[in-house]
Amino acid sequence: MSTPNSLAERAYDEIRRMIIRLELAPGDVVREADLSAQLDMSRTPIREALQRLARDHFVTVIPRRGMFVSAIDVHELSMLYETRAIMEPYAARLATRRGTADDWAEMADLLEETRRPGTPAVQLIELDRRCHEIIWRAAGNRFLTSTLDALYAQSDRLWHMYLADVADMADAVDEHAAIHDALERGDEDLVADLVEMHVNSFDAQVRDVVAARLDAPLTRSR
Repeated sequence: MSTPNSLAERAYDEIRRMIIRLELAPGDVVREADLSAQLDMSRTPIREALQRLARDHFVTVIPRRGMFVSAIDVHELSMLYETRAIMEPYAARLATRRGTADDWAEMADLLEETRRPGTPAVQLIELDRRCHEIIWRAAGNRFLTSTLDALYAQSDRLWHMYLADVADMADAVDEHAAIHDALERGDEDLVADLVEMHVNSFDAQVRDVVAARLDAPLTRSR
């Protein structure tokens, strides 16, 4: 039988997934009753999940109006990616020191999945996330992992919003292969450099597509 905490955790994961994949799009009204029926659970874990999602900026509460899926402010892109570009390489350095052969073997198995012909882009972005999660776990710092998980989720949401139909994930796969090789060799400096380049590459792709859609180029932060 599920505990209240595990139900709230499952509700959080499911609702966040719906937001990331745009099943709940920016500006959509979020109703506890609808989610309770859809996820087949009581309102209590739904409410707890929504409170956490509000803290993580996935939903916005407007007094006397209700709760809505948060919009994505393109002007905050620089803050999102400059934060990831600092924290992800640091986590990778820790992972290089603390990770095990089992961690890198698991990552190698994931990379084999990415090389299967015809793998859809949406599956490749999921495999990308799982590679990041292995590095975060190997870093052994739950506070860092929690922060990076929230940041990556926002990046994932941007990918579904702007890049899902146009981005070629082949380069991201190649970047992960190079990161994996450096992790296996224990080359901490190279791992950090490669992870930073990987984050900045994703940043550049999002910015280019957003700029094209808005017809107003965004200044890249470096």
